[in-house]
Amino acid sequence: MKAMIFAAGLGTRLKPLTDHMPKALVPVAGKPMLEHVILKLKAAGFTELVINIHHFGEQIIGFLEANRNFGLTIHISDERDMLLDTGGGIKKARNFFSGDEPFLVHNVDILSDTDLKALYEYHLHSGNDATLQASPRKTIRYLLFDDENLLRGWINKDTLQTKPEGLIYRAGQYREYAFSGIHVISPSLFRYMDRWQGKFSIMDFYLQTCREARLGGYLTEQLRLIDIGKPETLAKAEEFIKTIL
Repeated sequence: MKAMIFAAGLGTRLKPLTDHMPKALVPVAGKPMLEHVILKLKAAGFTELVINIHHFGEQIIGFLEANRNFGLTIHISDERDMLLDTGGGIKKARNFFSGDEPFLVHNVDILSDTDLKALYEYHLHSGNDATLQASPRKTIRYLLFDDENLLRGWINKDTLQTKPEGLIYRAGQYREYAFSGIHVISPSLFRYMDRWQGKFSIMDFYLQTCREARLGGYLTEQLRLIDIGKPETLAKAEEFIKTIL
């Protein structure tokens, strides 16, 4: 099974730690964020990974070499010339994902108790072009799913801004879930990216494409998750890790 880890971010929220290292190598409970995600993927049965790099990318390459790629096949998608955001990063890496085999995408700064293999298996049988893991945790930005768990839009509850254009939000019409930063993509999705160039967000792409592509939700009611890309949660991450191991 194949997966991609987003490790190219600048990590501006974690300054000054990221003034001298990439966010992916910031330690959490004695191990870099990247190592936690790699080992979780490996434990779930993923054997081939793509990792994108930008900020201090050479440090990530050196870290992987020093650890002999953790016994996995690991490819580098090099964005050191231009940071492409999540959507552009996936499109750049598409040559690693030829054929029909889906691949899982995981943000490097997310720790959770999700069952990655179960998510992947769900996607295989869903008929979706992409499956987004989401949960009902409290936030201000929600993905909107219909009764068939298909993505129909997004809302910011503070501003009442909605996407895609023309979406009219009515309370109770949709199932409202927060995105986890973990999703599974089939190569069939790439045909919808043909008109998207350069740097773009995968979420912007999903929301503008959800009326064409089949984008589903893997809706997990009890998901425990922490975003360790912020200083206030980085401090809590060591205790969190103990609860999910």
